[in-house]
Amino acid sequence: MTGTTWDPTLYLTFDDARSRPFFDLVARVRAESPRRVVDLGCGPGHLTEVLVRRWPDAVVEALDSSPDMVAAARERGIDASLTAVESWSPGPDVDVVVTNAVLQWVPTHRELLPRWIDALAPGAWFAMQVPGNFGAPSHVLVRELAAARGITVRDTLAVGEPAEYAELIGRPGVDVDVWETTYLQRLTGEDPVLTWITATALRPVRDALDPAGYDDFRAELAPRLREAYPANADGSTWFPFRRLFAVAHKRS
Repeated sequence: MTGTTWDPTLYLTFDDARSRPFFDLVARVRAESPRRVVDLGCGPGHLTEVLVRRWPDAVVEALDSSPDMVAAARERGIDASLTAVESWSPGPDVDVVVTNAVLQWVPTHRELLPRWIDALAPGAWFAMQVPGNFGAPSHVLVRELAAARGITVRDTLAVGEPAEYAELIGRPGVDVDVWETTYLQRLTGEDPVLTWITATALRPVRDALDPAGYDDFRAELAPRLREAYPANADGSTWFPFRRLFAVAHKRS
């Protein structure tokens, strides 16, 4: 997750829509009195606050690999630490791990998942959510234009399909719940899909280009996105937002 930059304010532009999968994920975690809850890739900390409220007696540990995100979380009063996901492993008192929209940035996450599950204490819960839309026009168009400029961005191999995650976390003695949901988001404003992906899919492109080059990239991308996601009669645009979920409960 290193080598690219995050803009916490931009990321929160669509806070309600981006946060909905988090609530759907955490709703499947039925831990009652966890000792330690880990927000693995906490971002600006706005959802870590939800974990604090749900389990007020637990130690809630927040970490992220982005200095800007850690700073934003600390401004909210979250005691976040600057830690790469790849270097983390669960301690013996970790009873809940939540990683929300993070692992798609970690190329080695398929190797890490079974290790984490094996290391968790009996009775612990692990919950993850990743985007499943790397084959959507929004991402395909970005890859095509980026490739023409010699820039490599994440492709469909960035995440697996639900069955793969069921296999990875379905270790002996572990109950697994895996599903997918496509949220149909109604976006508004000028070039709403472009605005939506600016904080996420376009991040590596922004980091690879100078400001003028990035503006040119966006200008070339915008009409292609408008064609792929035409506006409705009222000016809004429907944007399919596919997410993959997996929850594991290690039996006591």
